[in-house]
Amino acid sequence: MIFLIWYSRKCCTCFTAPIVQSTQQLAGQDEELPFIDFKSIEMATNYFSQENKLGQGGFGPVYKGILANGQEIAAKRLLKMSGHGVEQFKNEVLLISKLQHRNLVRLLGCCIQGDERILIYEYLPNKSLDSILFDARKKVCLDWGKRASIIDGIAQGLLYLHNYSRLKIIHRDLKTSNILLDVHMHPKISDFGTARIFKDSDSRANTKSIIGTYGYMSPEYAMDGCFSEKSDVFSFGVMVMEIVSGKRNNGFYNPDRVSNLLGYAWDLWIEGKVSDLIDSTMNKIIPVIEGTRYIQVGLLCVQDSATDRPTMTDVVSMLGNESTILPIPKQPGFSAIIGLKCGDVANNSRIYSVNEVTITEIDGR
Repeated sequence: MIFLIWYSRKCCTCFTAPIVQSTQQLAGQDEELPFIDFKSIEMATNYFSQENKLGQGGFGPVYKGILANGQEIAAKRLLKMSGHGVEQFKNEVLLISKLQHRNLVRLLGCCIQGDERILIYEYLPNKSLDSILFDARKKVCLDWGKRASIIDGIAQGLLYLHNYSRLKIIHRDLKTSNILLDVHMHPKISDFGTARIFKDSDSRANTKSIIGTYGYMSPEYAMDGCFSEKSDVFSFGVMVMEIVSGKRNNGFYNPDRVSNLLGYAWDLWIEGKVSDLIDSTMNKIIPVIEGTRYIQVGLLCVQDSATDRPTMTDVVSMLGNESTILPIPKQPGFSAIIGLKCGDVANNSRIYSVNEVTITEIDGR
């Protein structure tokens, strides 16, 4: 049953009864999120036309739209059969509506009508980081200054989630396709449908429902369902390696070194040639010392043991203070995987991902 509360300003809030209850429990007060009716979203997106489609995620397509008042939006239309049910929808609405940081995407409203569940976000014209970083023609605009700024911004957003937001939040699905870029190429972390709230006294948790994308998940999470802020740190480290190198960790191929990107980076580190990892397509010469420092921070974040990885407080300090002496990294998690294919993963675990589309097997509670 859906409750609608109308105001004279011609907007309303819409939640199912459990969502209203959870809002009060989490926020301690009745905070409401603007509701946008389905018809208005249809018109804004030209009836979800292919021309307006911005991308396709594991939980549904995202469309650009322009509301009647001229405001540009991004509407994420959740697939009816995607597995992104009421709990995930409620999760994202509750979490992101309470998060305020320049490096987090802003939720503007939501819609529930019949089987339709839609999240309305601010529109970011440069779309997702992966759509630029892994496109040979587009990534030339990402010089070293922009890449370093993107890494720093992601780190700041993640530090906020872990340490400074009203609720300590573990994202659980950090990847380049979930990093959106605004008109100035500032990064914003998006997609909080799988995020989990931690109490101040919590340091780790376990789940039977493994949610994430192959290539970005930490070993302890992928294998045992154990997640913590160090799981997010691992995902961040993978993104650092991808941003500096311009290569995907998933599907990485080198004819002389059969491994993934993390394994390739580790081999170069051992050989003292880690600067070879830096993307050669950047149109400006970058300080090798600075680039190598970022790679070393990335390697520290993807160490196999969670206890060896730095916290995001440490990461921000290491990135922002060149005088900080960095520890020597240990071997990355999953770096020894040789010739592993997505099909092998599908046959041996509950985590499936093809072409960056995340599919999750949900265990009963």
